[in-house]
Amino acid sequence: MKIKFTKMHGAGNDFVVLDAVNQAISLTPGQWKFIADRRFGIGADQMLVVEKAQGAGVDFRYRIYNADGGEVEQCGNGARAFVRFVTEKGLTEKRAIRVETMSGVIEPRLEDDGQITVDMGAPILTPADVPFDSRNLQHRSEAEDSLWPLDVAGKTTWISVVSMGNPHAVQVVEDSEAAPVLVDGPLIEHHERFPKRVNAGFMQVVDRHHINLRVYERGAGETLACGTGACAAVVAGIRRGLLDSPVAVQTHGGVLNIAWAGPGEAVMMTGPAVTVFEGEIDVPDAL
Repeated sequence: MKIKFTKMHGAGNDFVVLDAVNQAISLTPGQWKFIADRRFGIGADQMLVVEKAQGAGVDFRYRIYNADGGEVEQCGNGARAFVRFVTEKGLTEKRAIRVETMSGVIEPRLEDDGQITVDMGAPILTPADVPFDSRNLQHRSEAEDSLWPLDVAGKTTWISVVSMGNPHAVQVVEDSEAAPVLVDGPLIEHHERFPKRVNAGFMQVVDRHHINLRVYERGAGETLACGTGACAAVVAGIRRGLLDSPVAVQTHGGVLNIAWAGPGEAVMMTGPAVTVFEGEIDVPDAL
């Protein structure tokens, strides 16, 4: 099965983007894993599928598959790549685009300087809705946030739980570069308290408008940047009284700028999206 694709990235978080408006795309989890494989396929953290809108009042539908072949609800960096893709391909002339996702409608906007701003919607802060099982746990309060104890590798890690359409567990660390991201990340991702697994964020507060962040993403491992992870970290930091909006989030792949006015308000994320190359791949049928 031959499929045309575009390779893109947003602050180093890399994607294979597929146009399902002009070609039929129906792949198995094994085929998605093949495409994401960095040795045998194209290589990507996530695959993004651009489809025709199904609902009224929206321009496109946007589907996201992780490197493990599973479909997920949201991808902030991918939303920016989505805008760059549909603009460059001439699929729309709009600068603000309403897009259906599994977690709801988002509205990314192409700015005059080439950066892309995404209205990520209001964060979900109720543990059960993240979802996070907080039963029989004693929380600790910091400002407007509730920190929850998580048993990780024989020690207690205090986390904030936030959903940006997908679940996040954010912890504050002294030095993000020294944090045990690759050891604790998968343990947190698969922790029994998170029934749908979780993205694990490790946040170092530099000052009230600047953090360093590493994220071990659900189904993808550590990525160079995570847009929803940056949003979740800033929300957690503001609620804990550690940060003030706006916040520059330094990731290994670049800087994302996050603004949030408080509970009930949408999180706004601004950052880059770049096209790397285009091609065609023959995806095996038997996967």
